[in-house]
Amino acid sequence: MNADVSARLAWPSDASAIAQIQIAAWRQDYTDLLPTEVLLGLKAAQFTESWAASLNKPQDARMRVLVALERATVRGFALVHPSQDPDADGVSDSEIGEFVIDPLHRRAGHGSRLLQASIDTLLADKFTRALWWVAATDDILREFVTGTGWESDGAHRELESENGVSLKQIRLHTSLA
Repeated sequence: MNADVSARLAWPSDASAIAQIQIAAWRQDYTDLLPTEVLLGLKAAQFTESWAASLNKPQDARMRVLVALERATVRGFALVHPSQDPDADGVSDSEIGEFVIDPLHRRAGHGSRLLQASIDTLLADKFTRALWWVAATDDILREFVTGTGWESDGAHRELESENGVSLKQIRLHTSLA
C-alpha cells in the first residue's frame, strides 16, 4: 500500500478542493442527464461556500465530511449523516449522502479507503445500519458498493431537478453491527 494515501475528516480548508472535485464529477457523470449550459454554469465559488458552511457548522453533530488524500491533495470526498428517509430509524440508521472521487483519479484505491473511513466513522457514531442512494444507471458505483457487501433493499425514488430532469435512484443498505 502506498504510504502517501489516506482518508480523514475534512477540514474547512478542504472546501475549495471538494467543490472542484464535485464540479468535475458532475460534468463527467451527468452529461446525459443535465443540459450542457447547466454543467458549464456550475460555479466553484458557490459550491465552496456551501461546503465551507457544512464543514464549519454542520446541521447535526453526526454529519461528517471525509476526504481521500494522495499526499496532501484531496482526491475524493464523502458525506455521512443520520438517514432522513421516512422509513429509517434516525438513531441507528445512517446514510452515505455523497461519495465522489475525482474523475481523473478513479480506480486508484481512493474509493475503497474513503468507503472504509466512512464505515469507521459511522460505527464510531454508534450507527448500526447504513443506507446509500445510488443512481439506477450508475452500474460502476453499484458494482463497487455491492462488491463490498451492500445489497439493494428494494426501495427506489425519482428526484426531479429544477430543469425538469429526473434521476432514478435505488437504495442499498448494509449492517454495521
